[in-house]
Amino acid sequence: MDKTVMMERAEILVGAVDDLPTIPIVATKILQLLDDPDVSVEEIADLMLSDQVMTARVMKLLNSPVYKPAQEITSLKRALIYLGLRHVRELALTTSVINAFDGTSGALELNSFWEHSFGVGMVSKIIAQKIGYQDLEKAYIAGIIHNLGEVFLSNFLRDPFLEVLEYIKAHPVRLIDAEAELLGTTHCEVGLCMAQKWNFPDAYCDVIMHHHNPHEATVDVVLCAIVNLADLFCSVRGLNYGNREWISFNLSEVEAWTILKTESPSLAKMDVERFCYELDDAIPDVKELVSSIFTKS
Repeated sequence: MDKTVMMERAEILVGAVDDLPTIPIVATKILQLLDDPDVSVEEIADLMLSDQVMTARVMKLLNSPVYKPAQEITSLKRALIYLGLRHVRELALTTSVINAFDGTSGALELNSFWEHSFGVGMVSKIIAQKIGYQDLEKAYIAGIIHNLGEVFLSNFLRDPFLEVLEYIKAHPVRLIDAEAELLGTTHCEVGLCMAQKWNFPDAYCDVIMHHHNPHEATVDVVLCAIVNLADLFCSVRGLNYGNREWISFNLSEVEAWTILKTESPSLAKMDVERFCYELDDAIPDVKELVSSIFTKS
């Protein structure tokens, strides 16, 4: 299907939703404050503390298997110092996206959605480290938000999206292809519309739009390839919305693998089987992390 037509369809769908969640005011202010090179940890901490839900989730993330502090961090100020202000922007963005859809009910079970998303984030960070990508945190966040459009489809096109999910149970097709055929657009175009409404950085918009076709990326081809490969790995290792989708792949034939080998020739020597075993070991950590984030306390 023509990409321009699918983009126009996505814009109509997103534009028709009057109660589309927004990024919380506190998060917006934090993002604006972080543009000031002279901002202090105290200023950010004071503002963040005014949003108890954000504060609680930031603390849970900081004490999660993702960051692995030597000992539990209980002070927000200490947490921000440990994290470093340059990474607070990404953390505020992540928690805001989670908060925006917390408590909603759609075609997808929300916990399994976030298990996949955080799994892709964690694996993206591992792949980024292996190839020498400079910004591990950006890879992690890009992995988390890559399927943002799925949440929209699940919640605001619930019945049509349920039909898509039923269709892929009986047909060996990718979810994105079923979406294009049955909905006239995909989670990529829808996610891009949402990301643009929320003023996401260009690199994240690029990943959301092109994580299935990294060679089409216009901002950061390597980042899109990292997320694409992480998505595939997670999908075949059980973090795939309850194994709804038919996924199999030969690594040597994956476009993202070719892109990443160009970036890091040493990647060709990676023991893929061993790497998959490492992912298996990480899966319980992902499930524990998501359970923790969505536990009210």
